[in-house]
Amino acid sequence: MQPELVQFLIILPLAASAGFFGALFGLGGGIILIPAITLLLGYPVKDAVAASAISVIATSTAAASAYVAERIVNVRLGMTLELATTTGALVGSLVAVYIAPQFLYFIFSAVLVYAGISMARGRRTVSDETVIDLDRAGLNGSYTDPATGRNVIYEVKKLPLGMFGSSIAGLMSGLLGVGGGIIKVPVMNSVMGVPLKAAIATSNFTIGVTAATAAAVYWSHGMIKPEIAAPSAIGVLIGARLGTRVAGKLRSKVLRYGFVIFVAITAVQMVLKGLSMMGVSLW
Repeated sequence: MQPELVQFLIILPLAASAGFFGALFGLGGGIILIPAITLLLGYPVKDAVAASAISVIATSTAAASAYVAERIVNVRLGMTLELATTTGALVGSLVAVYIAPQFLYFIFSAVLVYAGISMARGRRTVSDETVIDLDRAGLNGSYTDPATGRNVIYEVKKLPLGMFGSSIAGLMSGLLGVGGGIIKVPVMNSVMGVPLKAAIATSNFTIGVTAATAAAVYWSHGMIKPEIAAPSAIGVLIGARLGTRVAGKLRSKVLRYGFVIFVAITAVQMVLKGLSMMGVSLW
């Protein structure tokens, strides 16, 4: 069997897993795909980041269509936040071209720790059967939770702080190729009062635009490797379609705890990889 085919068959299921969990948690899948490509397959982190940016576009395309059909996405809020996120992504992708690879691992780990703590603390943001004047509220929203059948109505708060958080999410997206959802989901949920499922759906709706901005910069610098990006995009697309179906059936508490456990494990792995690149061994 040709080495290229073997590599394709290895990356495809890894990418499918990344797409599944990325759509499930609104993260884009980069926090699985990047460690998998670097830790398991031994590719440089910059190659993994560039491939991840392409896969995030695929995740967003697959997941957003399902979430929009279920009317969980807050389109106006998503596009408002995306103004700040896209600007941050452009800056982050330019910086990523020149930064030392080991620092990307540590930055990635710090972002994961922040996201995990924010989601673990959480807050009760779901307001069922609450009367809010949606016509006047502008960015407020509502949806029917597929898992419970309840009508959820919520009010969006602290928009300026949300815009700032989104710009940081864009910066991290461009720098790390993770789509920005790992910051945007906690910001929307814990800071802006958006219910977790709506935050995940809205994040999936917007991360493709953010990733496309970063991917354009990576492509112009010759950092996108087709042999990695192609199976990554295909696998992620398949996994994301399945992830959106499962997410609607899970309760928010399950999604929250799953998110926290997932990012904690990944953060430890990336710190160890960064230390190894600096010649530091803990074993």
